[in-house]
Amino acid sequence: MNLVTVIKLPFTRQVGWKELQRRKPSIPLLAWAIVLPMSLLPPIMLYYAGTHYGDDFVAGFGDHQWRFITTILFLAELLTFFLMGWLIHAVVNGTGELSIDYHDAYLLAALAPLPLWSSAIVLLIPSLLLNALAVLVALGISCTLVYHGLQALCERSDNDVNTMSATYTIMAAGLLAWGLLMAIIWAY
Repeated sequence: MNLVTVIKLPFTRQVGWKELQRRKPSIPLLAWAIVLPMSLLPPIMLYYAGTHYGDDFVAGFGDHQWRFITTILFLAELLTFFLMGWLIHAVVNGTGELSIDYHDAYLLAALAPLPLWSSAIVLLIPSLLLNALAVLVALGISCTLVYHGLQALCERSDNDVNTMSATYTIMAAGLLAWGLLMAIIWAY
């Protein structure tokens, strides 16, 4: 699969999804090849921003224990992959109208945070407004990635309301977990 196809995944249910489903990368392969390297990016970039920008970025930003915070963030991202795969499977199969197997649920759990992980690159620029905007755009792209991924990977009825409902539930749980993690990190 080429980069153009991967970039199209959040915007269509036709391009790339069936090819990914047909390849059936194992859950450990998804964890090692996608989740592990990409989940390193935000902690590394946050450590860089925290140790280089200090209070110029946000008041009180430089006073945190960045080694501890970024380690916790990294471990939480890894744990979240496994929890989100389980959650996607449970939510989708709990609707009665949709069905997804564990493999496809974990495939979606590995791909959905890619825009959020990639948005951490913007931390190279010491602008809170720009970084907040990048995260919001990445969050929107992640939502569409989940939605189109569910459309493509689920055995479903033709009722798109169920797909939207499952997407909403999955993204709400993800946002809740992310917000809780950010609150814990900011407390340190």
